Amino acid sequence: MAALLELTNIETYYGPIMAIRGVSLQVEAGRIVSLLGANGAGKTTVLKTISGAMDPQKGTVRFDGREIQTRDPDWVARLGIAHVPEGREVFPFLNVEENLQMGAFSRRDASIAADIELVYEYFPVLKGLRKQAAQVLSGGQQQMLAIGRALMLRPKLMLLDEPSLGLSPKLIQEIATIITRLNKEQNVTILLVEQNARMALDIGDFGYVMEMGRIVMEDECERLRNATDIQEFYLGMKDEGVRGRRRWKQRKTWR
Repeated sequence: MAALLELTNIETYYGPIMAIRGVSLQVEAGRIVSLLGANGAGKTTVLKTISGAMDPQKGTVRFDGREIQTRDPDWVARLGIAHVPEGREVFPFLNVEENLQMGAFSRRDASIAADIELVYEYFPVLKGLRKQAAQVLSGGQQQMLAIGRALMLRPKLMLLDEPSLGLSPKLIQEIATIITRLNKEQNVTILLVEQNARMALDIGDFGYVMEMGRIVMEDECERLRNATDIQEFYLGMKDEGVRGRRRWKQRKTWR
């Protein structure tokens, strides 16, 4: 299957500090691709570089056959890339329905009202809160609203940055189920950034692992789940050796 999104040798800086170091990755149309890594690995910078919030100093970002690096975020969004940022960043003083309408800012068709109802089908709790200001919603409800707002763009690609952050295990499972449904039912390709490796590998098709701004491992998610390094350093499955040697003292094989 052809790559909908392709990053080639991307380098992005915060001032003099290189945040991502020669990152190359592909996201095939119709798949959920998970980008794993600890806090500070550079995952969020990758998403910001794709969406136009940051410009790379080197490399190319190609989406649906055209280069988009250095383009403005609104131009990138109009191509069909919806970015759900870390921390949700809903409009706090707008109500739920107004937030959803903001997600359709670039649309001029007559189906916006119908798509709002579609969002409520995926997130029924939001329908009962449609006139509530976003600032009074719980963290989980704000995350649902942020994803629903992105869906209003009718995106080809959705960038999800830490959707499980700060949520209870029950809500994490609910969000994971919704992400999978959007991928299958709405044909939305998804690039998922997560520290919650278990969730990301459970719902993802293909995965990349980042450390210190670079890609250190990539494979189908099922294979990554079974990789010793992933189990030990990301899934918490630290084992005891024959002589009681603590395996966490071992070096990762990709170093």
